[in-house]
Amino acid sequence: MAHDFPHLGDFSDPAHGAGPTRPELLAAVEARLISTFGEPTGRAAVTFLGADRIEVLRFGPDADGLVRYATLGMAAAPMADPTAPVADPVRGPRAELVLTVRGGRDEAHKALAVFAASPQVEGLVVAPGGSLDLGSPLWTGAPFTSVLAAEPGGLVEDLELPAPADPVRFLPLLPMTPNEAAFKRVQGAGALEERWLKHGTDLRDPNRRGVPLD
Repeated sequence: MAHDFPHLGDFSDPAHGAGPTRPELLAAVEARLISTFGEPTGRAAVTFLGADRIEVLRFGPDADGLVRYATLGMAAAPMADPTAPVADPVRGPRAELVLTVRGGRDEAHKALAVFAASPQVEGLVVAPGGSLDLGSPLWTGAPFTSVLAAEPGGLVEDLELPAPADPVRFLPLLPMTPNEAAFKRVQGAGALEERWLKHGTDLRDPNRRGVPLD
C-alpha cells in the first residue's frame, strides 16, 4: 500500500499514564457514531497480523441514499509524532475514518480496514491532506484506488478524551482516481479540492469520472 503520511518512530513503554482503556475508548467512539448516524445497519471485522482488530460499521442508507462506513479501532492507540524519539502511549493524534458512498459498496470495508490499520502495521500518522493508495480498486469495479483524508468536524464532531489524551477526530475519506492522485501528489490537496469544487464534483458518487485536470 502506498501512502504519503509520515512514519512513526520506534515504539516503547514510557510511563506517561495509562490513558483510556481500549474497550472504554471504542465504546465512546461507537456511541458518538451512533448519535450522529443512528444505529448501524451492518458491521464487519478484519484482523491483521501483529495488529489489533479493526471493525467497520455501516450506517444507512439515509433518506438521500447515502451509506456511510466508519472504522472502529484505529483510535484505540495514538499516532506518534514521527520526529519524537519515543512513542507516547497516551498523547498523540487519534482518528477514525469515514467513507460516504451513494447507494453503498459494502466491499469497501476491506480497504477501510487496511487504511485504519496502517498506523499499527506501517507506522503512519494519518492526517488531513494526506492520501492513502490501496494499489487496487477500493471495491470491485471502482474507478478509485486511493483516498484523500479531508478535514474532520463537518460530519462527525470530535470526541474529547480525558487529559492528557488527544481527542478522536473522524476523518472523511474522499476517493480519488489514479490521475487525481497523481495531480494531488504534485499540486497538493488544496489544488485538487479546488478542482472538485469548481466542477461541482459529487465525491459520494461511486461511479463518477475523474475531474478535468488540464
